[in-house]
Amino acid sequence: MHLFTSFSKVKSALIFLLAITATQASTAQVITADSIDHLVARTLKTFDVPGIAVAIVKDDKVIFAKGYGYASLNTHKKVDENTLFGIASNSKAFTTAAIGILVDEGKIKLDDKLTDYIPEFKMYDPYVTAEFTVRDMLTHRSGLGLGAGDLMDFPDSTDFTVADMIHNLRYFKPASSFRSKYDYDNQLYKVAGEVIKRVSGMSWEDFIETRIMKPLKMDHSSAAYQRIKNYSNVADAHAPVDGKVVVIPRYITYTGNSAGGIYSSVADLSKWVIMQMNNGKYDDGKQLFSEAIHRQMWTPQTIVPVGENTPYNTHFGAYGLGWFLSDVKGYKEVNHTGGIDGMVTKITLLPELKLAIIVLTNQESGAAFSAITNQIKDSYLGITGRDWIKNYSDQVKAAQQGADAVMAGVWQQVDRMQHNASAVDYTPITGTYHDNWLGDVFISMKDGKLWFNAKHSPKLNGQVLPYKGDTFVIKWAYRSMEADAYAMFSFDENGRPSGLKLKPISPLTDFSFDFQDLDFKKVE
Repeated sequence: MHLFTSFSKVKSALIFLLAITATQASTAQVITADSIDHLVARTLKTFDVPGIAVAIVKDDKVIFAKGYGYASLNTHKKVDENTLFGIASNSKAFTTAAIGILVDEGKIKLDDKLTDYIPEFKMYDPYVTAEFTVRDMLTHRSGLGLGAGDLMDFPDSTDFTVADMIHNLRYFKPASSFRSKYDYDNQLYKVAGEVIKRVSGMSWEDFIETRIMKPLKMDHSSAAYQRIKNYSNVADAHAPVDGKVVVIPRYITYTGNSAGGIYSSVADLSKWVIMQMNNGKYDDGKQLFSEAIHRQMWTPQTIVPVGENTPYNTHFGAYGLGWFLSDVKGYKEVNHTGGIDGMVTKITLLPELKLAIIVLTNQESGAAFSAITNQIKDSYLGITGRDWIKNYSDQVKAAQQGADAVMAGVWQQVDRMQHNASAVDYTPITGTYHDNWLGDVFISMKDGKLWFNAKHSPKLNGQVLPYKGDTFVIKWAYRSMEADAYAMFSFDENGRPSGLKLKPISPLTDFSFDFQDLDFKKVE
């Protein structure tokens, strides 16, 4: 569900020259099937990804669809074009499509007030609550900070309901003023799923499957892992644990499917992108949603900052409705990425070229899907001489080395504290700490060790270790999270523990671990 930014550790790469077939300038340069095979093989090895599926759609035809590697390191079942992956936040475009269908039917308007459909909806600021629209819900301009509230979903196993989530939104202090700044969020797309349910009378999952997937003949896809019809060809989730990529527990959400729950394949998603590039049309003229609503989806709604010296001479970035929008070498690009535990994906469209590139992976390496996407995209844009695998490998190595240095320094200090510690009484800081939206956590002694447990998030538990002064480190028991955190205790004027704040240690910790939004007060 989160827009994944962290990358896997990198191994030595095979060096080869990516073959590109030159054609006339009017049709650009087209990458060959053999070159894609080499590209993906090198990507699998470089970024230690078990399995990848790739599809290319050009001029309304699937010209390439193929799987590589293993769907699971446990079974060694091969990936093919029909292997189902969790597409994570690429589900958001399906949610906006569902909203668009309801707009076409006159059941809702994009600029209706959200409280018309969710009367109990409240944000921290009453003005924002009153002015908040359906469009605001879909465009990441709410004023909430990056990933605010995602710990109601991550790690999975939390018991928060949709009603809990809607209620808890009122506790998040804005990180920016309303409609002034882009900050990616997931929780409001969960609200969107509830809007669809209340307006249509169908669950979000039923609506997506019957009103979108069925007409498009996305026969293998489902709106949630629990609803897959045939589990014989489903990718497992993988992540590095203690330096080795292994199968990890699958992320399953019961409340967040409208933000990131869909399972699909490159074969089925090819039908989805063909419809998108035809302004909502499919099957020789049938209309899934109107051209007018499609223009809204691909029209900038929220400005997204772009960096300097961008590789595709990009000047502008924006978020539409469920899609990122930018200019690349003079063409409009429409794309989205997605990430859940052990799976990251990317869908990229260049509508003016009638070109779409779909990359699904079963490891947590955004570098892998980016390298493949960009190398294929370069061939259609007539760009030669760039080695995206090497570029991303170098970036990943640098980022990982920096993060490793930070973590090594922290654990060295923890080890010193452990080695030099005399008998310390941690009893004063044990007890119950309460946060308005995450609820209660318990700091307690277990078998002589200090331990953190979250009442509503069973996987959010781990050992609490002394670090410096009143700051401790939490080493999560669930090791594939890579989200160990500082635990900073505060004290009142009498020296009694009064509160607790958390902060991620590694600069590569995914933003969905929004520890910064927590403010625990000691209650027992």
